[in-house]
Amino acid sequence: MEIMKILMLLGVGIVAGFVNVMAGGGSAIAMPVLIFMGLDSAIANGTNRVAIFLQNIFAVFSFRKERFQQFKTSMKLALWTLPGAVLGAVAAVRISDVWFQRILALVMIGIVLSMVFSPTRQQKESALSGSKRLLLIYPALLGIGFYGGFIQAGVGFLFMASLYHILNLDLVFVNMHKVFIIFIYTIPALAIFVWTGNVDWLLGLSLAAGNSFGGWWAAKMAVRGGEKVIRAVLSIAIIIMSVKLLLV
Repeated sequence: MEIMKILMLLGVGIVAGFVNVMAGGGSAIAMPVLIFMGLDSAIANGTNRVAIFLQNIFAVFSFRKERFQQFKTSMKLALWTLPGAVLGAVAAVRISDVWFQRILALVMIGIVLSMVFSPTRQQKESALSGSKRLLLIYPALLGIGFYGGFIQAGVGFLFMASLYHILNLDLVFVNMHKVFIIFIYTIPALAIFVWTGNVDWLLGLSLAAGNSFGGWWAAKMAVRGGEKVIRAVLSIAIIIMSVKLLLV
């Protein structure tokens, strides 16, 4: 039984890691699977952080190997997410299973809607002025940090929206910064889940093996695009899983 869980999580992790780095929302696949395996919401949330942590280490090094790196800028952006991530993780270990699953289900539906009604290229190119960008990006990162520490699922889309629309960055650089930022804020968030005993290490490392490979591969594929197919598949998976969670 444990071997089947490990193999399943390895496969789920590959898909989740690839989707996380290429676009976002991979945790919306991994989290429900962990919950359906019998973990309560807090342990599933903490266990998923092990995979997210290792996935983004591999993704950062993969981007670096492809000569896409701006560590100084990435770190500056990441620091703004840390206070929110700590508060979000504390909130996550205190909320009840029922309310966490309801929130997760609604978040996943929101992810689907955000993909279906994503802005057109013309809308994306209407850039903000430099001063307005700076006024918006830092509080946005603080809020996204809280969300990432709390639930994680879909946080990649929030980072992509902020970095792409507010800072008007190229999509490849958006993904490059995104994986670095998530790696940094996951350190204190994961520490809180470990400290409170909300990590299943066997399942977490099994998922992490898949996530790491998927993240490494996706970083190499990021410059080639391919998000349309990922978004279509992810939308179907999220709708099915969110309906199941809402019916719990």
